[in-house]
Amino acid sequence: NGDVLVLSQMWGPSHFCLILCLWACLDALPVAVDKTKVSPPVEDLEPPESVDTGLHYDRYLREVIDFLEKDPHFREKLHNTDMEDIKQGKLAKELDFVSHHVRTKLDELKRQEVNRLRTLIKVKQDMNGEKGMTVDHKALLKQFEHLNHMNPYTFEVEDLDRLIKSATNDLENFDKERHEDFKRYEMTKEHERKEHLKTLDEEARKKEEEHYEEMKKKHADHPKINHPGSQDQLKEVWEEADSLDPNEFDPKTFFNLHDTNGDGYFDEQELEALFTKELEKVYDPTHEEDDMMEMEEERLRMREHVMNEVDTNRDRLVSRDEFITATNRKEFLEPDGWETLEQNPMYTEEELREFEQHLAREEQDLNLRSNELLKQREELERQQGQLNAQKMELQQVGDQPLSHGHQQDLPAHS
Repeated sequence: NGDVLVLSQMWGPSHFCLILCLWACLDALPVAVDKTKVSPPVEDLEPPESVDTGLHYDRYLREVIDFLEKDPHFREKLHNTDMEDIKQGKLAKELDFVSHHVRTKLDELKRQEVNRLRTLIKVKQDMNGEKGMTVDHKALLKQFEHLNHMNPYTFEVEDLDRLIKSATNDLENFDKERHEDFKRYEMTKEHERKEHLKTLDEEARKKEEEHYEEMKKKHADHPKINHPGSQDQLKEVWEEADSLDPNEFDPKTFFNLHDTNGDGYFDEQELEALFTKELEKVYDPTHEEDDMMEMEEERLRMREHVMNEVDTNRDRLVSRDEFITATNRKEFLEPDGWETLEQNPMYTEEELREFEQHLAREEQDLNLRSNELLKQREELERQQGQLNAQKMELQQVGDQPLSHGHQQDLPAHS
C-alpha cells in the first residue's frame, strides 16, 4: 500500500527502531507514544502486533525486537546509541546484559526460525525433484545471513549483530528495488505496445500511433508542479488541504499539523502524504492518459528528493529541527523547477533493446523447454501404448481355453 510507519510507534524514536523497521509498509492508525515512560519487564512474553517490513524473515525480526524492548537495560541503551554505532555492532554487545527470561525467549525464537528455514530448504528440494535425498542443512543454512547457522540452539551477540546488519542492508535497498521494478514495468509496457503495433495493418497502426502521441500530449498538459518541500508547495497544502490563510503560513504550525502521530518526526508516510496535491495536478485515475503506477513512482521520487535535502543525519526521518532549518534556506524560498517523469525517461533506447533481447531469449528458452516436455509426453504416451498392447496380449492368452490334449497331459490331484 506504500504507507510507511515510523518505528517510534513501537519504541519511541530510538535509532535501532529507525534502522530496522522505518521502511515497513502496513495499514495502521497513528498512535501517540509517551516517550518519557519505560515499561517494566513483564512475565507475559506474548509479543504485541508490530510492523511488517516485507522481509522474508520479517516475523523473526519483529518478535526479536518486541522482546528486546521489554528489557529495561537494553531499552535504555537504545536511546543512548547513535546509528553508526548500531550499524557497527556496538549495540549487539549489550545482549549479554539482557535478563534471563528475555534471553530464554530469544533462544526459542531462534530455534523456531532455524526450523522454518529447514522446512523451506526441504520444500525447495522437493520442488526441484530431489525428494528423498540427504540434505546438508548446515551448509544450506549459510545462504541466510540474518542468523548464525553454526549455532542453531541459542541466540547470541552474533545473531543480533547479523540481524541488525541484514535488516539494515535489505531495507536500505528497498527504494532501489522499487525503482528497478518500475523501470521493468515501463519497458514491458513499451515492448507490449510495439508488439501490438506489429499485428496491425498500416492504417490501423497509423491511427494507434496518433492516439498514443495524443495521450502523451494530454498527460504532459498539466499545471506547474511545485518543487517538493518548497515554500510554494507547502503553502499550497496549507491553503488547500488545511484550509488556512497562505499569508499566515507558519512552518512550526505546519509541522505540528502534519506530524500525524505526534512523535516529533516526519516519517516517510507523513512526507509522502504532503505530495498528494501536487500529484493530483498530473494524475487522474479516470483519465486514460494517466498511469497510476507512474504516480506512485513520482511520489517516491519526491519523497527521496526531500529526504536528501532535509534529512541531514540520514536516519530516514525529518525531525522538527531539520524541517525548521530547511525552511530558512534559499532553496526553500527560491527553488528550481521540478521535472516530472515524462521529462526524465526511466530507460534509454539501449536499455530497452537489451530488455527486449532478454525477453526474446527467455521466450526461446521457454519454447525449447515446452518442446522438450511435449516430446517427453509423446514418448511416455508411446511407451504407455506399448504397455497397454502387451497387457492386452497377455489377457488374450490367459483367456484362451486349454486344448483337449493339454487337459489330458495335466497330472491328476490326489
